[in-house]
Amino acid sequence: MKRFILLLVIVSIPVIFALGQASEMSIEESYLQESIENMIIREQSRAESREMKMIALSYIGDAIERGNRGDEVRQALEYMGLEGILNRGRENGRLVNNYPDVRRESARYLGLMGTPEAKDALLRIIYYDNEPMVLQEAIKSLGDIGIDDDGRAMTTIAWIFQKFDNTNPDNLLALSAIEAFEKLSVKGMKDTNAIQILIRIAEGPYIRPVQDRARQALVNLRRIQAEHQQTQQQEAQRR
Repeated sequence: MKRFILLLVIVSIPVIFALGQASEMSIEESYLQESIENMIIREQSRAESREMKMIALSYIGDAIERGNRGDEVRQALEYMGLEGILNRGRENGRLVNNYPDVRRESARYLGLMGTPEAKDALLRIIYYDNEPMVLQEAIKSLGDIGIDDDGRAMTTIAWIFQKFDNTNPDNLLALSAIEAFEKLSVKGMKDTNAIQILIRIAEGPYIRPVQDRARQALVNLRRIQAEHQQTQQQEAQRR
């Protein structure tokens, strides 16, 4: 399988490069480029080695930058985001594919995709993962996407924060939660747990800069909520 993937990459990269250099591509050429790219990403994301997965992530970064946010890219990211958690490889009973750095980078790129499907993938990663560095990136990405009409993002962030706060408080995880709450509250606060968590961080076992950041977030959220209510009242009056 590894040899097949390497051969596929070697053969296909010149084709992708040549197509990418064309001043104007036809619809057929553009489709061919994306199809080959998606095939390479799909195969690399399912390879056994960490190195091949990191190459896949590099290709995904280039693809997203060019506007390729297709479902195959999202599926590859979701697969690697659960690498070693749900997608487990074992040798003699030993887990051999626990790659937190791969999961973290997958969460970061899902945030760059910015789609509702990417949000759902991030929620699954947060639900199943226990590695703080992965969770920090997944929470940050949820904030970057900024989609939370159903309130699930805030609820999930609140749940995972409380889980760590009760057992192993983490300053970086707390900071990620603070910033995500602010971004997700632009259209109004939907989960009072967020307020309780910010108060907990401000008064809890966290370093002073994180506590101060939580206090500032409470001020910001109060202002955001007041502005949101004012906008709603103005819209109601216009009707």
